[in-house]
Amino acid sequence: MPQVNSCLKWLLTIFNILFAIVGIVIITLGLTSQFNYVNGVMNLDLKQSHFYIVGSIVMVIAILGAVGAYNESKACLVLFLVCMILGSIAMLLPGTLMAVFRSEAASMQDNPYDGHLPMDQASPIKRQDVEEMQMEMQCCGLFSYEDWKGNIPDSCLCSKLDEMEGKCQTVDYGKSVYSKACFPIIFSGIMQLYDSVMASFLTLAVLGLLGMVLSSVMIHQLRSPNRPVFLMTAPPFTKSPQYEELHNVLPPKYY
Repeated sequence: MPQVNSCLKWLLTIFNILFAIVGIVIITLGLTSQFNYVNGVMNLDLKQSHFYIVGSIVMVIAILGAVGAYNESKACLVLFLVCMILGSIAMLLPGTLMAVFRSEAASMQDNPYDGHLPMDQASPIKRQDVEEMQMEMQCCGLFSYEDWKGNIPDSCLCSKLDEMEGKCQTVDYGKSVYSKACFPIIFSGIMQLYDSVMASFLTLAVLGLLGMVLSSVMIHQLRSPNRPVFLMTAPPFTKSPQYEELHNVLPPKYY
């Protein structure tokens, strides 16, 4: 069986173990990234299955690469290399685009309730959505408590414990309401999710490029195994017959 560099073999094996850990992190991100502050229109319908699919694919590819590196299997390594090439392209393009347009995404603060302010004059469904959001997130109004004009609902009012924790402010008629507005909290959560997805894409792209390099070198070594070195030795110098004859001839004597 062809032998490869042992350091390269274990380096690629360890790389795939770390790659599998990244897959586990992506799956965990899908379990914990449900952004569901409110029901209705304001709800961000995040497709968590995408995290599960990507994480599972990463783990399968990592196992394939680890098996190929440990067993020095050329077929597994070639398949792993193809997956790394396709995966790097698939991760690098969206990651780069998200990094380029991040500043524009950060400036997009479209309000889905635009045209429904003030909130005390909005439809009952809109008011119910906002009040549920206020109770869950401990905030008041989309941008300010003034969104309710003078009809501040009970969902904005603070408890004694919240007042002691400094979450409240006193407004008209001595009412104590939550000092934070709701929409900035929602937008901050969206941007954190945006950054997490972008970082995941770029991290997977970099890991894919590294995996391409390691697997390519190992495949090259499997195709061109080390050959034994042949030492070229020169035959010992022997005297030719003609030389022997000349050597044995006595020199002429001079008298």
